[in-house]
Amino acid sequence: MKQQITSDKLAKPNGHFAQATAIEAKGKLVFVSGMTARAADGSIAGIGDVEVQTRQVCENLKAAMEAAGGSLEDIMRVDVYVRNIEHFPAIHKVRAEYFKAPVPASTMVEVAKMVSPEYLIEISAIAVLPEG
Repeated sequence: MKQQITSDKLAKPNGHFAQATAIEAKGKLVFVSGMTARAADGSIAGIGDVEVQTRQVCENLKAAMEAAGGSLEDIMRVDVYVRNIEHFPAIHKVRAEYFKAPVPASTMVEVAKMVSPEYLIEISAIAVLPEG
């Protein structure tokens, strides 16, 4: 079972993520490539709207995890790439709708460019699917 790790020696996270997560690694590792706001039909959802794009990214992560035989709850870590770090609160507001406690560990960085200039966010993930 996934466990959220906290330490009194670290500042409380300022967003919707854990300081660290742990799991007994008996199962299948799933590495999800960076998901963008591209919908199944190839269109880009929410051009100019980071909340809509974040929701599409989370739906894409969910679809990838379901195809692997898991769910968002199996995700241990996410790496988040954004075009504007000022979108941090809006992104975490949406993430809170998708990731329930214990939440994954996370890194978020601002990048200068993405594959498409319309992308505002991209998230990759690492998950552990339990045996059985």
